Amino acid sequence: MGIEKILIPGSNCWRVDRAHRAAYLVEGAEYFAAFREAVQHARHRILILGWDIDSNLRLIRGEHGDGGPLGEFLNDVVSSRPELEAHILIWDFAMIYAIEREWLPVYRLGWKTHRRLHFHLDDEHPLGGSHHQKIVVIDDAVAFAGGMDLGKWRWDTSEHRPDDPRRVDAVGNRYLPYHDLQMVVDGPAAAALGQLARRRWERATGQSLPGPEPKGDPWPESVIPDWLEVDVGIARTEPRYRDRSQVREVERLYLDVIAAAKRYLYIENQYLTAKVIRDALAARLQEPDGPEMVIVVPLKTGGWLEQNTMDVRRRALIAHLRQADRYGRLRIVYPDVPGLAPDHISVHSKLMIVDDVFLRIGSSNLNNRSMGLDSECDLAIAADGEPHHSKGIVELRNRLLAEHLGVGPDEVQARFTTTGSLLATVDTLSGKKRTLKELNDQSHLDPELEALVNSIDLVDPEAPVEPQELAERVLPEEQGRPASRGLWSVIVSLVVLFGLAAAWRWTPLGEWLDLERMIGTLGAIQEHPWAPALVLAAYVIGGILVIPITFMVAVTAIGFGPLWGFIYGLLGSLLSATVTFGIGHFMGRNTIRRVAGSRLNRLSQRLAERGLLAVITVRVLPVAPFTVVNLVAGVSHIRFKTYLLGTLLGMAPGIAGMVIFIDRLIAAIREPGFSNFAIAIVVIVALVGVAMLLRRWVLQRRAARQETEARTDRV
Repeated sequence: MGIEKILIPGSNCWRVDRAHRAAYLVEGAEYFAAFREAVQHARHRILILGWDIDSNLRLIRGEHGDGGPLGEFLNDVVSSRPELEAHILIWDFAMIYAIEREWLPVYRLGWKTHRRLHFHLDDEHPLGGSHHQKIVVIDDAVAFAGGMDLGKWRWDTSEHRPDDPRRVDAVGNRYLPYHDLQMVVDGPAAAALGQLARRRWERATGQSLPGPEPKGDPWPESVIPDWLEVDVGIARTEPRYRDRSQVREVERLYLDVIAAAKRYLYIENQYLTAKVIRDALAARLQEPDGPEMVIVVPLKTGGWLEQNTMDVRRRALIAHLRQADRYGRLRIVYPDVPGLAPDHISVHSKLMIVDDVFLRIGSSNLNNRSMGLDSECDLAIAADGEPHHSKGIVELRNRLLAEHLGVGPDEVQARFTTTGSLLATVDTLSGKKRTLKELNDQSHLDPELEALVNSIDLVDPEAPVEPQELAERVLPEEQGRPASRGLWSVIVSLVVLFGLAAAWRWTPLGEWLDLERMIGTLGAIQEHPWAPALVLAAYVIGGILVIPITFMVAVTAIGFGPLWGFIYGLLGSLLSATVTFGIGHFMGRNTIRRVAGSRLNRLSQRLAERGLLAVITVRVLPVAPFTVVNLVAGVSHIRFKTYLLGTLLGMAPGIAGMVIFIDRLIAAIREPGFSNFAIAIVVIVALVGVAMLLRRWVLQRRAARQETEARTDRV
């Protein structure tokens, strides 16, 4: 298959549609300015799909003025045009991301805004998955797609200046330099993305949106097209869910392109952990005349959790590729800017350029999740023998390498023309103050912990994990309960749950989930002699009502400070876990089986014997809601003492980290200064050390048990 004609609808892409104009946008400053211009021309409908959004995002920054908060901007535009509606659909995110996201977005972008500005959190995804598409469609006439959300830590320029005063969030906190790309298209390609977005909206809300007839031209004036009359392929990942079949066009297109590459593969990606991509790249590296590969990744990914999961898995993949690189055709590098260390550029782009004739920009990472679990959308252009189409691809390649290497695009092209080699171009232009450096991860990690992370599919799954399958992985088999008691438990439980859900939704009880109200209530009872009992009772009630435990701990920390916040948070979590464990035990296996499926009967004695490690794992890696874990544990025959100890060991470091983080954050806001930040850093490092020691102890205990079992088997 020739790479210039590689796009095949129904196989490696959903469809191929013509764009009268198409352009690439490098960095948030370019994308946000173009987005703002396009929205100002909207007449009928604005559709926004995202993983994240922040109503306080400032789209325009610097000496030319401030574009104002995103939420106010959208509200003003919609309010000024009676025929215009806006629909914002964002992933209903996991609580693990709550601290870095805007609180109550549904209030700021839904209830607080004009009635024709509609906001919805999309929870129509399988357990453990997320909606990761980043798409904006204006009147079905212009559409943006790529790696960037309209989020708070996305704005940056190609300079990535370490001291850029504009690179701050809404409250003035600085964040790391950020590198990403977006593509903008018009014509039938934009209309196709509009169809995709409306389908997502209907799945999430049940509401059907008619497709507007494109009128006017919302193309942003500041954007000069890089392609005219070009065909654009749209590749998707959609997980298997409910009655919907799985779509793996993203994966298929990656594999087809890697197999067809002749001269070079230039890749930029946030992650590098996908097993199927590893095998495809390794196979090409082992060929005597295979393509060269330059892969640009961040020096490190996000926070501590990502660095000790995704970065660990990335290190194993890179070692595999370097071992396969028999002919020296591989470079895995990260961009470095002078004066930035010890910080780094957050490479978030999802880009592939191949042989000057193929371009791909989208939302999909090179991790397992993007291949089959998270929803994704990538746009692709294949030159198809048209020199002017290839020209735009080459210009983007030169611009990106020039940005990373601190030279001009013309110098990149001249060096590539002279050497005829992508590797030689990168190698000879590297070494300046701004450059691409070889990624050599020398961090020291416990070998047993590294082996554990690389063996746990839940860290980076490639397909949906059913609740019962998750239970089978971490919890043991249990003897049943009488069917009659289980049946009545099901009926009573469903009536109670539906009643509570209705109460929270349609009565004043729902107001108690408001953060400010909860904090005020805690402040009022803080000095009350019954305060401890009231707080612990709140945790029990919250557990029964399936209120996220992270939310309750955060509110407790704000209301009572770090010491009592930790004590109440830990005791409340343990008490809530105990009560919901008991509820699950009373309901029995038959009840859980009716709710979650018959496969729960296959929970094995072998996993029961490893109950402590299983409980610690689901507490440290919150892959299922707190209450769900407790109920399922209650119908297992894990010993209660083992379950409670695992909960204590697994949750204590996380609760401590959260309350200290919140305390230092409040202190830094009230009294900005080095000491407050320094104390927070020291404490967090200490907590990480304790967590690492705890993990090591668990691994050593498991290894000792396995060795004992092996000796017993030999005897």
